[in-house]
Parts: sequence; C-alpha cells; structure tokens
Amino acid sequence: MSETRKKPFVIQETAGTKAYCACGQSKNLPYCDGSHRGTEFTPFVVKIEKDGPVAICACRQSKNRPFCDGTHRTLQE
Repeated sequence: MSETRKKPFVIQETAGTKAYCACGQSKNLPYCDGSHRGTEFTPFVVKIEKDGPVAICACRQSKNRPFCDGTHRTLQE
C-alpha cells in the first residue's frame, strides 16, 4: 500500500450535507462529481454537524467511510 493510502487526510469542512466519492474516480476528491454513474457505486451522503476539521479515510477500509476510524493502523503491506 502506498504511503499516501496509509494515512487519512484532514480537510476543513463546513456544516451541511456532503456527498463524498465512493468509487475513487471523482476529479473533485474527496467529493462526488458523478463519475460513478453507470456503476454500482453510490456516494457517501453525510450530514456534517459543525464547521471544522474532518479526517477522511484514504485506505478505503474504514467501517465509517468516508471518515477515518483508525483501520489503517492494522493493515499489512
């Protein structure tokens, strides 16, 4: 697994409903841009309760996607 896929990345969010990419094809990552159309993927639509930093999962193994739950710490090469 590449170094960039091992750790979450933190973004500053504003409160509101957000659609995060689930397919990995969006040119607007981490947000969905509709690139999933015609596939079985559905974006992760979540409500952000307050403005502030959010840790986004990069390993794609989190059980709380799109948010990091620490799973990357247990993954092996």
